[in-house]
Amino acid sequence: MLNTQNRSFSLHSFLNKPKIRNFREQLIALSLFACGIFSILVTIGIIVTLFTEAIAFFFRPEVDLITFLTGTTWRPLASKVTAENFGIRPLIRGTMMIAVIAGGIAIPLGLGSAIYLSEYASDKVRSVLKPSLEMLAGIPTVVYGYFALSFITPILKQLLEVNLGIKVSFFNAFSAAVVVGIMIIPMVASISEDAMRAVPRALREGAYALGATRFEVATKVVVPAALSGIISAFIIGISRAVGETMAVTIAAGATPRMTLNPLDSVQTMTSFIVQVSFGDAPAGTINSQSIFAVGATLFIMTFVMNIISSVILKRFREVYD
Repeated sequence: MLNTQNRSFSLHSFLNKPKIRNFREQLIALSLFACGIFSILVTIGIIVTLFTEAIAFFFRPEVDLITFLTGTTWRPLASKVTAENFGIRPLIRGTMMIAVIAGGIAIPLGLGSAIYLSEYASDKVRSVLKPSLEMLAGIPTVVYGYFALSFITPILKQLLEVNLGIKVSFFNAFSAAVVVGIMIIPMVASISEDAMRAVPRALREGAYALGATRFEVATKVVVPAALSGIISAFIIGISRAVGETMAVTIAAGATPRMTLNPLDSVQTMTSFIVQVSFGDAPAGTINSQSIFAVGATLFIMTFVMNIISSVILKRFREVYD
């Protein structure tokens, strides 16, 4: 036993020699640096692949960039390919309609959940409620899509079509937006709640000392102090809704149209990518390259939203000592 202790002590002394310790630290730093470089290279590879095909699409004689951005007809799979068939506005409108409605559902519910978890819930209740809320983020999006078709759409048809005579398509944007809104509630609630819990306790105690109620402290002290994080949570949630794929593909349909009626079938940019990807479009054709053009447009939209989120975070961020 004494020999074992001596060997253990000798190994510990050897590993903690200055040269060995410095080498170990350098090896760890090099490994972490390699992880960072790898993530950057992957990002560059994705961008290069995406925009290489997208640029090739716009250099085709059948495609016009102005028509692509302003056109109101999207029929890339038509037998006769013309520039008028490649107007992406119907896809953008369908995408933004679903994202806006989903945000209208997720933002108030997520913020309300965050305020309750941060200011009202006890530690015991919070330890149960927050993991339960975050479980929504772990449900596959395909399940959300079929939930919309089998549960939400029948309710809409019963309430609006049967009782009020308002036509509701079986595939419709509203059902898709509802499930997407439910899907992003955990993201909005979790990020907002983390921002609110980062507000110093002294601010709350000062407000209570002045006679403020708990609701007044939450809405007039904590929320303004955590505003940058809350707004960032909203923008990140909307970005997630814009990029959602399977739920909207299943629930919203595949009808690219210029409509503001959420009860109609629409097509989003992501659902178009799925539609063509599951088809027989050979690589290098205009149909396959249209996927990359739509993907590049979606990438730019979400990238701009993330930049806005970063600017807001820097502009309204509060730093406490």
